[in-house]
Amino acid sequence: MSTVLVTGGGGFIGSHTCKALANAGHIPVAYDDLSGGHRWAVKWGPFEHGDMLDSDRLQTVMHRYGPSAVIHCAGKILVGESVTDPATCYRNNVVGMMNLLDAMREHGVERIVFSSTCAVYGIPCEISIAESHPCEPINPYGRSKRMAEQLLTDFHHAYGVRSVILRYFNAAGADPDGEIGEAHEPETHLIPLLLDVAFGRRDRISIFGDDYDTPDGTCVRDYLHVCDIAAAHVLALEYLDLGGTGCSLNLGVGRGYTVREVVETVEAVTGRSIPTVVAERREGDAPVLVANARRAKTTLGWTPQFPDLATQVEHAWKWHRAHHTP
Repeated sequence: MSTVLVTGGGGFIGSHTCKALANAGHIPVAYDDLSGGHRWAVKWGPFEHGDMLDSDRLQTVMHRYGPSAVIHCAGKILVGESVTDPATCYRNNVVGMMNLLDAMREHGVERIVFSSTCAVYGIPCEISIAESHPCEPINPYGRSKRMAEQLLTDFHHAYGVRSVILRYFNAAGADPDGEIGEAHEPETHLIPLLLDVAFGRRDRISIFGDDYDTPDGTCVRDYLHVCDIAAAHVLALEYLDLGGTGCSLNLGVGRGYTVREVVETVEAVTGRSIPTVVAERREGDAPVLVANARRAKTTLGWTPQFPDLATQVEHAWKWHRAHHTP
């Protein structure tokens, strides 16, 4: 049994990862400032309130628990906010990573799994995106994540800090047991927004552009169950435990759904109509983003257990109904 520090452990992906770690026999220590995460989502290990920019607090927590590894899920994730306030995005995602790496070196922690994003690729030049695709992010969020990745590469070469970088596509779903789920404020992800409409908390959903070169004119995205993302973090940690060297891995199911297909799936699962309105395209939205995740499967032995979109929506709807009010 090992202790693992999970930054952002009260967030959507961090909390599911803590549960997966506990089920695998680890002790997850959730470190979160609760600006985007939730105290109620920390159920499987100790909670430590702290900011990634508070280097003294990070050092104190490292000293208190002596973790053998770190899973880094904390950070700013809103693309629009990164454009209007890039300073906050870079400070949290880049300076925060520096503080974490300094604390790791101070306490002899040499393994880290980093939650990154397909946003590091920018506008894709191929439909199925592999890790060999050029990294040319088009917004501060993607650039900040790419800078954090480069820090890990440099710290590996200079100090021996080994890392696995997980670039996942669209996280979806919720804990099948209904214990935790997705709750952002503000909410920007498509599926929970659609569930809000089905639940009566919103009147309609906006579709940003219906004139793309896709089957029905709307954007195509690759949706991946949050529990499959959490499982990949645990497998990546085990890979590093066995001496694995640093690598970057895509996480996705390799199958894309248009926005209208997602709307139709939510209607089918909930049995409720979802009114939509077409709005202008958003700057920077790629027509198609689909993962080539073969490297994660060969490197980690990872295979998505919930690849079907309807299952992802069913799990999210179950949690949504239990934890929201109209």
